[in-house]
Amino acid sequence: MRIDLTGKTAVVTGSTGGIGLATGRALAAAGATVVINGRSAEKVARAVAEIEAEGGRARGVVADMGAAEGPGALAGDAAAADILVGNAAFIGMSPFAEAPDALWAQAWQTNVMANVALARAALPGMLARNWGRLVFVSSESARNLQPALIPYGATKLALHALSRGLAKTAAGSGVTANVVVPGPTLSDLLAPRVRAAAEQSGETVEAVAARFVAENRPSSILRRMASVEEVAAMIVYLCSPQASATTGAALRVDGGVVDDVN
Repeated sequence: MRIDLTGKTAVVTGSTGGIGLATGRALAAAGATVVINGRSAEKVARAVAEIEAEGGRARGVVADMGAAEGPGALAGDAAAADILVGNAAFIGMSPFAEAPDALWAQAWQTNVMANVALARAALPGMLARNWGRLVFVSSESARNLQPALIPYGATKLALHALSRGLAKTAAGSGVTANVVVPGPTLSDLLAPRVRAAAEQSGETVEAVAARFVAENRPSSILRRMASVEEVAAMIVYLCSPQASATTGAALRVDGGVVDDVN
């Protein structure tokens, strides 16, 4: 199967590293023009340069999805986009009793309202063209809730409802909406900790990552962390013409951490 996105434009939020950058690179490799987004001008420029060095087409927009005004900087690009990937995220680890309202507000703005604003901008054009892909990056924490990550899990679960509702809003059209549900992933959040532990212990990164999964996600069937490229592959598939019959769904790339068959 060859995914061809030539002529399509994709907006990917939070795409200067980790899953977002891997997704941007993979979309560009499939022929899409990719709009890279991040909070740092330096990191945005670096990500754009990396994609261009690989022969892809990209441009950058510096905007903070955690700020109320942040999505507005991407609204014009979203309105013209064929593909919107909502990947920007705020984690905010804290025991429930110690999590202030400000942490909840930050999680809600970054993980939910930024995607609401961009979907609101993108959907009319997609419906007018009768083709579009809305993909939101959730987390296994939405289903496998962790006590120190309740705001994160709750807001990620909200993306499942948002996606399903948008899929129904676009019913009968060529526009689809889905969520991708990663599990433990060797992303920018975990990779530095894993590499530091590997250097200290003399083990391989793979061995340390596998031990982390065994200790913290014992229900994992994969028994290792996924790579960002593995998660991006699922996202890119959902953005493809081949995924035209997949909508309103939550597709897991969690290595089997969530212990059910759905």
